[in-house]
Amino acid sequence: MNPKEQAGEAALRYINSGMNVGLGTGSTTDYFLLALGREIRAGRLTNIKGVPTSVKSENRSKELGIPLCQLRDVPYLDVAVDGADEVDPNLNLIKGLGGALLREKIVAQAAKKFVVIADSSKKVQALGTKAPLPVEVTQFAHDAQIRFFRALGCEPVLRKTPDGQPFITDNGNVIYDCRFPRIDDPAALELKLLKHAGIVETGLFIGIASVVLIAGESGVEQLGG
Repeated sequence: MNPKEQAGEAALRYINSGMNVGLGTGSTTDYFLLALGREIRAGRLTNIKGVPTSVKSENRSKELGIPLCQLRDVPYLDVAVDGADEVDPNLNLIKGLGGALLREKIVAQAAKKFVVIADSSKKVQALGTKAPLPVEVTQFAHDAQIRFFRALGCEPVLRKTPDGQPFITDNGNVIYDCRFPRIDDPAALELKLLKHAGIVETGLFIGIASVVLIAGESGVEQLGG
């Protein structure tokens, strides 16, 4: 079992029958969806309602037989499970390399418990040291944001599809992947970004994660919780 699969399986310990569950997006979360679908089909988990964070996770959940609903259809989410691109010692995250950061944050904030699953390569001492920071921006005048991003100390790159076209999110926006040397004060950076017109959301998930499950060669390490 590879580390991503270990992490996905470990997240099942937070799922009980009757729960409303936020379903994340990404390669590690796909292993959780596989495990969740297996338990539902076997009848070991019943009356589960899933809220997907992307069209991709919606389609995958349908393939796996996970019952779905809209966030508005449930009073709250008991738990949301999603991956991360970086995790710092304070359980702050960078997310969004899969392109679903806005919906992922909406779902994570709606959950009583946000469970993050990742492999050990995602642990960092400071955010930004391995992964760029995805920032979702309106299509209108999006290239005018480049000067602003650079003034914050990063090098922004417009995300593109394999055929060279701008990557468009499920919300109809574009993403700039902003490469910082490191992010020492993620809360201050997030505030600066979100105050700037045209920026819809950032991949900084600060103070949202309840528990992080990190899978490596020696098993699954639990942070927080």
